[in-house]
Amino acid sequence: MARSTLTRLVLAPTAAVAALVGFAAAPAHAAIWTSSEQWGNYTTSDGYILYNNIWGSGAGTQSIWANSSSNWGVTANHPNTGGIKSYPNAKKIVNKPITSLSSLTSTYNVTVPSSGAYNTSYDIWDTDYDYEVMLWVNYNGAVGPLGTSQGTVTLGGHTWAVYKGSNGANEVFSFLRTSDSSSGTVNILPILKWIKDTKGWWGNETIGDVQFGYEITSSSGGLNFTTNGFKVSSS
Repeated sequence: MARSTLTRLVLAPTAAVAALVGFAAAPAHAAIWTSSEQWGNYTTSDGYILYNNIWGSGAGTQSIWANSSSNWGVTANHPNTGGIKSYPNAKKIVNKPITSLSSLTSTYNVTVPSSGAYNTSYDIWDTDYDYEVMLWVNYNGAVGPLGTSQGTVTLGGHTWAVYKGSNGANEVFSFLRTSDSSSGTVNILPILKWIKDTKGWWGNETIGDVQFGYEITSSSGGLNFTTNGFKVSSS
């Protein structure tokens, strides 16, 4: 069962960033940044933060590479055991209350393996990290959301199975796309407003981070996850 933790949000101090850059596996062409360090991170020229983020227990090895916020990927070799091992991701900081947003959308395009246990997901946080909204656009293997089923809803251009739960540190609202997708556009703001106005699960929270990446439970033998396109737009 998937769960979330604030541990994976902890970035290494700026002074240590240089030490975090390793000689990770990279794509066929030379990437502008690679790292195999647990908390390796990199800020792109357009303000996104790439993060290797190996946070779970029993993890194996993982290398991240990036050419830009919309062209990056990981090679992960995590054992075939339960429990999330990592969430390599790209993050855009929004820092706007829900009622101050007139739009919040994102596009994605990924290439993911046919084996292993993982989900490709957005991870959206309020600035206090009291609430977490996960949007799973595809998933494979023995993975599942935290909490109990809340039925299905069509929002933001997709139909989702909704789950609500808590990991002990924060409330988690998970939206699992009812069919896998490797590319598309998500209109995120209607989802956030549905949580606030229709369900009353939170108030006028200030949306902080919009993350997108791969929550990996197992990838034995070494599997590749590639982001071919990714962008967050807000106003």
